Amino acid sequence: MADVNAIRPRGSSRAGRLSRSAEFQRVYRQGRSHANRHLVLYAFQSPSAEGARLGLSVSRKVGGAVERNRVKRLLREAFASVRPELPSDHDVVVVARPAALELAEREGLEGMRSALGELLAKAGLAAEAQPAADAQPDGAKAPPRADAQPDAGAQPDGAETEAPEGQP
Repeated sequence: MADVNAIRPRGSSRAGRLSRSAEFQRVYRQGRSHANRHLVLYAFQSPSAEGARLGLSVSRKVGGAVERNRVKRLLREAFASVRPELPSDHDVVVVARPAALELAEREGLEGMRSALGELLAKAGLAAEAQPAADAQPDGAKAPPRADAQPDAGAQPDGAETEAPEGQP
């Protein structure tokens, strides 16, 4: 017969989470922040070697308890899917903006993964997923890559030069 007082392990480990206020404050004060429309990410390199840890902050501006818990659940799952790729010496705090609820309702887990992945890439912690075939909306020209060499005759910013009068 099973022991009814035995504690069952949860699906996601609490060991990989920030829980104390002092841990959050250290990340806020000493870490670097990156933001998009849906989330703000604070990242801090910490001396702990237990793996990347996540802290979440989802205020009542996002919605009621049910909505906040849904956003937190999706963010935890999105973080868990990229955690093995992250450096093990970083603490990360994610602050959900009110637009995060709209994203959760519209795109679900994939939307959260995308928004979180974008911020982790900005922070230099993970590689950002590339859009399919570098597609640009409305025929917009893709920005030049940092490692690309300019054309020999090209002018910066697409400026064209004219030869001074009297010269070919």
